[in-house]
Amino acid sequence: MLRLITPGQFDFAEQAAPAVGDVAVLLNARAKAVNADVRRQLSLVVPPEDLYLSTSHAEAEEIADRVVARRYRTVFTGGGDGTFVAWVNRILEAGARRRVRPPRFGVLALGTGNAVAEMVGATPRRHAEDLARFVSGQVHRSRQLDLVTCQGRRTPFCGVGVDAAVVNDYVWIKERLAGTPIAGLGLGLTGYGLAGLLRSAPRALLERRPSYCEIVNTGGPAWRLDGRGRRVGPAVAHGDLLFAGPCMMAAASTVPYYGLGLKAFPYAGQAGGLMQLRVVSAVGVPTILMNLHRIWSGEFAHEGLLDFHADKVALRFERPMPLQIGGDAEGWHDEVSFGMAADPVEIVDFGTAAA
Repeated sequence: MLRLITPGQFDFAEQAAPAVGDVAVLLNARAKAVNADVRRQLSLVVPPEDLYLSTSHAEAEEIADRVVARRYRTVFTGGGDGTFVAWVNRILEAGARRRVRPPRFGVLALGTGNAVAEMVGATPRRHAEDLARFVSGQVHRSRQLDLVTCQGRRTPFCGVGVDAAVVNDYVWIKERLAGTPIAGLGLGLTGYGLAGLLRSAPRALLERRPSYCEIVNTGGPAWRLDGRGRRVGPAVAHGDLLFAGPCMMAAASTVPYYGLGLKAFPYAGQAGGLMQLRVVSAVGVPTILMNLHRIWSGEFAHEGLLDFHADKVALRFERPMPLQIGGDAEGWHDEVSFGMAADPVEIVDFGTAAA
């Protein structure tokens, strides 16, 4: 959920142009989009000493600790949602170790999946312009972004089922094609398309039925939502079942988007302190194909599509299911839990349209 920060709530919510050294930019040097041209463009906006590139997990951990130690007030991550999730977790953990307040975050849309970037109005392929607008003081608003926790990590969204299957299969395709003359086909949108066509779709067709799933409310009161996002029926109490039955997908989010403009969670952010839990029990392929536009815009309603507002749930499947956290593959699990993170993070808002 995003909430506008009122002036005075935080000392950096409204401010003039940042001073040199106030802004750090963190990039994954191994990412396809982080090429020499991107690095050159960004280095013209911030000093070279404030532009950090990581080539390994260990190096990223060192960079996060250095960024926290230098007390940057704003830290931009360049990449998709997975990059944002990775840097946010590292920096929050480094801040907790040093017992210092975490910085405000910003997002530069450099990835394939840009759900957070879409929410806050960051512009794909115009990352240097977005950064320059902030550094020059043209952009000075900040918002709170609630996060979900899953497997000990904070993330705007996560899911188990068909969405995660495509992500996990994308990793498989990318690894198999790496080092070959056609390695480029395994990257980006083409890679996701191949993953769905060659692995995810055939697997789904061969399965006898979706996995049986039970979802228990392990937090405060939760509510079932109707096709317009309104609460229906009594609150679901702690320890009670939210859902039991065949499950194609179960996902939770505090942001409406999944990237590429797909409004997968139209009711995320409508209730403070609660995530939207979306369960797809049984929706046929013909129905999906006939309603792609409504699915993409978040207007699709179906008896096999169930929505809830909750703050913590536990999911148990009859067989291991693929998991994704922030759009990154996290293997296969038969038990997972989704919950609201204790504290939101501050994030740069690039425009009123993002609200």
